[in-house]
Amino acid sequence: MKERSWLLIMLGVIALVVGALLPFLMVLRIIASTLGLNFLAFACQVGGLFLGLIGLANYVRPGRRNGWQ
Repeated sequence: MKERSWLLIMLGVIALVVGALLPFLMVLRIIASTLGLNFLAFACQVGGLFLGLIGLANYVRPGRRNGWQ
């Protein structure tokens, strides 16, 4: 289960970096700012945040499935 946790955390970090890099490149006018690209950057940021949080939650408590112990 910890291997999957690390995978989720790394995918989350990559998505967060892509979500931050796209608006930066749009501000520098290296890539054109379009509605679809803005939505993709936002989705990468939100999705990366959730993937990272889910990965961290699985990494911290992988064996507790039966409630409080």
